[in-house]
Amino acid sequence: MEVLIQAAQFVLSLSILIVLHEMGHFLPAKWFNTKVEKFYLFFNPGFSLFRKQIGETEYGIGWLPLGGYVKIAGMIDESMDKEQMAKDPEPWEFRSKPAWQRLIIMIGGVTVNAILGVIIFAGVLWWWGETYLPAKNAIYGIKVDSIGQHIGLQDGDIVFGVDGEEVENFDKIPYEILINEAKTLSIIRDGQEQTLDIPTGTIAQMVEQRARGIMSPRFPVKVQEIQDDSEADKMGLQAEDQILAFNNEPAYYYQDFDQLKREHKGEESTLTILRDSDTLQLSGTVPEDGIFGFQPYTPGHFLELDTIRYSMLEAIPAGMERAYATFADYVKQIRLIFTSSEIKASESVGGFITIGSIFSPTWDWHRFWTMTAWLSIVLAFMNLLPIPALDGGHVMFLLWEMFTGKQPPQKVLEYAQMVGMVLLLGLLVFANANDVIRLFR
Repeated sequence: MEVLIQAAQFVLSLSILIVLHEMGHFLPAKWFNTKVEKFYLFFNPGFSLFRKQIGETEYGIGWLPLGGYVKIAGMIDESMDKEQMAKDPEPWEFRSKPAWQRLIIMIGGVTVNAILGVIIFAGVLWWWGETYLPAKNAIYGIKVDSIGQHIGLQDGDIVFGVDGEEVENFDKIPYEILINEAKTLSIIRDGQEQTLDIPTGTIAQMVEQRARGIMSPRFPVKVQEIQDDSEADKMGLQAEDQILAFNNEPAYYYQDFDQLKREHKGEESTLTILRDSDTLQLSGTVPEDGIFGFQPYTPGHFLELDTIRYSMLEAIPAGMERAYATFADYVKQIRLIFTSSEIKASESVGGFITIGSIFSPTWDWHRFWTMTAWLSIVLAFMNLLPIPALDGGHVMFLLWEMFTGKQPPQKVLEYAQMVGMVLLLGLLVFANANDVIRLFR
């Protein structure tokens, strides 16, 4: 079910971005009296799930969710309509329009993606604000994964600085390691400040394992609500109970409890709990899905979070700043892939499974819109790349024409389009094959 929810959010997000991106090409084309023959969400080789002719344009939904397109008359695109291009240009065709108009039509999609990213980020900040855990407020220390252990971190450490500078936002610590290639971490262990050198190979591990955390703030396990007829209900667990141990192993912190119950699915187990001032033991069977059926208090109940609130006017520049930071961070990631000696570029590429996994396994509108804004900025960047078959490739040839006063030969455009399509298809197959290989690993 979690996978289906993630997939549904991914498809919805992608659909919104595709339709608005293509609208960015469609509207300028109409403004300049250019004929648009088709407007499609998803590709439709062979057949369409839906299509309707309205005026001169066929609107439809394809069955292959790899993108979308508008077919503009007189333009060399993925349709490779050589028959039309062999005829004399008509005044309503793309190739008959001035270069500046064609340029506006081609950059329309990227422009919409960039503006959309700003609007969504601003909306998210205005509606939800910005809530984060200050690093200094992770008072119970951290729970580390294998990458954190590789660095030298231990459960219970308090991480407060990177490269000698204090970190305000706890969630930014992995980012500083991965994107900014931090060299040291400042920690408190057993009441003493220490400096840990980040060893070679850490970034490679983070990329390979798609690590988004490497560590998480620890917090106690306290029951907020019990689901009726659940295993927790049958065991006699009550609201406000605090879990101390699982099968006599310490499970005071949620991460430890979660790990232990997953290791003992389907087994008879004992919970040691604190109820008021009494310590009790409750017995039951760990369900096969590992879910006892109680709602624990969230980290915010135990850890002091900070929230920045924005008015509508304040959210607009903040959204612009967030969009720019997203763009700059993504450029850094691309640079890192090709310049870092620790990373194999071929292994760092991911496909639809990787992208879909960034969405929440439960329907979370805050995360949905945040990820949609992020994807919008990423699509704007990707489409600007000067690769034939992408918007950036068309823009590259148009700029050449505007500077030289000469249009590239039609054959050059056709061959460039074919080469670009082969490259993109190859990259698509390769990226998704990487995802499949990682699943089997």
